[in-house]
Amino acid sequence: MGLLSIIRKIKRKEKEMRILMVGLDNSGKTTIVLKINGEDTSIISLTLGFNIKTISYQKCAIILPIRAMGVILSCSHYLQIYTLNIWDVGGQRTIRSYWRNYYEQTDGLVWVVDSSDLRRLEDCKMELDNLLKEERLSGASLLILANKQDLKGALTPEEIAKL
Repeated sequence: MGLLSIIRKIKRKEKEMRILMVGLDNSGKTTIVLKINGEDTSIISLTLGFNIKTISYQKCAIILPIRAMGVILSCSHYLQIYTLNIWDVGGQRTIRSYWRNYYEQTDGLVWVVDSSDLRRLEDCKMELDNLLKEERLSGASLLILANKQDLKGALTPEEIAKL
């Protein structure tokens, strides 16, 4: 068995995804990543550059034997490992021009919107439009996350979508 065959076999058992989390500064990207990872969110500082968090979980599947005319047709047990590499990139205006350095091999894109920051929603829309024009992100799945829904005066996801 060659090295390439071994690598392919390992890759079938491991599902690794690169997730890029972007949005304007103070939209809550770092807080979301920390919450997902079960970490403390009481002290969070401005992200200058980027943070990477790796989250792994396992999914076990057991396929029971199927008997047809006394013959076992299939019986297998496998363990699927999923790994999410979340790249939390700072959203300050001065850093946004560097976002393109993180686009390569991105499987999923999470665009975080601060639903309560009404004065910057137009800026948020413009930056998302620019991001969607990027050819290197064309195969990535997109999630638009309307964050801070619990704050007074926050727009609903439907209201944000109309903008």
